[in-house]
Amino acid sequence: MNIKEVAKHAGVSVATVSRVLNHPDSVADKTKEKISAVMEELGYQPNWFARGLNLNKTHTIGLFVPDILDPSYMEIAKGVEDIAHQRQYTALLCHTENDLEKERNYVKTLLERKIDGFVLISTLLLDGDIQAIIEQNVPVVLIGQHKTNCKVPVVQIGCKLGAKKAVEHLVEMGRSNIACLYGRTPKEENAQKTEGYQEVLADAKLEQQPQLLAEVENSIFGGYVGARRFMAGDVVPDAIFVSSDVMAVGVLDALRGMGIAVPEDVAVVGFDNIRMSSLVEPKLTTVEKPLHNMGLSGMRLLVDAMECTEELENPLQQITFEPKLIVRKSSGNTERILEIFHR
Repeated sequence: MNIKEVAKHAGVSVATVSRVLNHPDSVADKTKEKISAVMEELGYQPNWFARGLNLNKTHTIGLFVPDILDPSYMEIAKGVEDIAHQRQYTALLCHTENDLEKERNYVKTLLERKIDGFVLISTLLLDGDIQAIIEQNVPVVLIGQHKTNCKVPVVQIGCKLGAKKAVEHLVEMGRSNIACLYGRTPKEENAQKTEGYQEVLADAKLEQQPQLLAEVENSIFGGYVGARRFMAGDVVPDAIFVSSDVMAVGVLDALRGMGIAVPEDVAVVGFDNIRMSSLVEPKLTTVEKPLHNMGLSGMRLLVDAMECTEELENPLQQITFEPKLIVRKSSGNTERILEIFHR
């Protein structure tokens, strides 16, 4: 079944059927009703992708995720998809694997398919890449810290402030040899977290030990390897601040395997507050990153950009969420009252 058969049965031209599908306001009501009745009778389903090409709108967006195995990214992706579904957009998930060339290939392919917009989570794309998308009148929203001079909306969290809250809490718990284990990705966010860590040590007049600052793969395995490396070193930490909860799970596993008690011997604090953080034992103290809300906000900004018919005088360019410290057992907290109220 195609548009020609619909036109034949309705006794109208193919152009008239096309106008009903693509520009219904330009067709008389009586004609629209007649053609709609014929389409229903014949069971005709329009090819929405082809229609989208005609209208220069496909109601699809590209959602770039660096690692689909990382729960934090998938929480953000869920927020994006929730709003996309609500506004009748289809989100095409692109697993970029922290690979710049793979991101560029996805961009090229999706632009050829007339994508309506992009949500880029912790992207590696450079300003030139992003500007090239903008010049094709395709909106872009970034989620996660990204140093860019491009005028695009950004949704982020104060990573440096979050790290400071975490390390300050460890200092309050009486820890002095505090290690920092951070992931190779996302680079900008982890750079801010390590900066916050170092500032707190300086303010507390605690010696910064180079061997207690280490970069590893942002995964459970990376956390496991990093923790074992710390505990085998010349300076043994009594606390570890970890840049992600996923890595912190690996840290807890490594310490348990070495017979090291958490938090009695070593306190542990993570970052993200993924669902797993309240299920591990001991429950993980962590910095809450409002992952789902970041996804919701990012997609709402993209919808505004895609559907706004007039240029906004002061378009919203940045949303920065404030991090909250969620205190649980892994940091040495023994007071339930802290777990409830310490933020």
